[in-house]
Amino acid sequence: MDTSTRAAKIPSLHQQTEINWDNLNMTKFYVVGAGMFSCVTVALYPVSVVKTRMQVASGEAMRSNALATFKNILKADGVPGLYRGFGTVITGAIPARIIFLSALEKTKATSLRLVKPLELSESTEAALANGLGGLTASLCSQAVFVPIDVVSQKLMVQGYSGHVNYTGGLDVVEKIMKADGPRGLYRGFGLSVMTYAPSSAVWWASYGFSQRVIWSALGRLNDKEDTPSQLKIVGVQATGGMIAGAVTSCVSTPLDTIKTRLQVNQNKPKAGEVVRRLIAEEGWKGFYRGLGPRFFSSSAWGTSMIVCYEYLKRVCAKAEEA
Repeated sequence: MDTSTRAAKIPSLHQQTEINWDNLNMTKFYVVGAGMFSCVTVALYPVSVVKTRMQVASGEAMRSNALATFKNILKADGVPGLYRGFGTVITGAIPARIIFLSALEKTKATSLRLVKPLELSESTEAALANGLGGLTASLCSQAVFVPIDVVSQKLMVQGYSGHVNYTGGLDVVEKIMKADGPRGLYRGFGLSVMTYAPSSAVWWASYGFSQRVIWSALGRLNDKEDTPSQLKIVGVQATGGMIAGAVTSCVSTPLDTIKTRLQVNQNKPKAGEVVRRLIAEEGWKGFYRGLGPRFFSSSAWGTSMIVCYEYLKRVCAKAEEA
């Protein structure tokens, strides 16, 4: 049911602008969601390839900016070069997102109930509940996501700056299993958890908080107007996603750079060695290699993802009883 047809005065802003997880048709949600998020991944995947290439660059390639890296990929491999490892990502992303979204929404709902007795502001409640939801969801999904990340990143950088060539995702898995066994698929797992779990917490907390602040600025927290239009809801959610993506990229890029180098390096260095080499080669700014593409990717992904996600929940909402 469209939110514009709901009662004009509903006390909670959360109820006005968000649909509860328990009110969704889950089968429809997962099927439609898989297709929707796959389309978003197709659009933004090349940015991830450029970012990864920049993070592992060595020698002369270290001087290339994002645009130069993009042009070099097109020149060497054409458009397919921008989608190296895409098959692996799109295959593994579906179960990973199901785990992530289920854990996210269940934790958010539980957290909101737990913080209610504290009588905090709605913005603070949203930040805490969303942050805990993002943290838990990331921790739960890492078991699926890390092997996908390892395989896809090796495909992204194959043949680049001395990295090994592969015939496909299965070839990567076979070579990793032969060299290191199953644990090879989890190289950088600790750093992935350290990178993505806090990043997810920061992203969702920033989104929840900024969304409430924006609504407050628009007068919604004081019920100064009837239920907001769908266009206004989408605009606020998109702005919140953009802010959350920008904040998160600035916080998480250093750990992401270290993690990427650990996962693609054939010499199996320790995290400390990667850190020392980065400092020796470029100083502290080396930790922010690929910040531009990551900033754009995180902001663009955050905006498109949250708009699609909130729209998806509206499309898949169960019909309300009279």
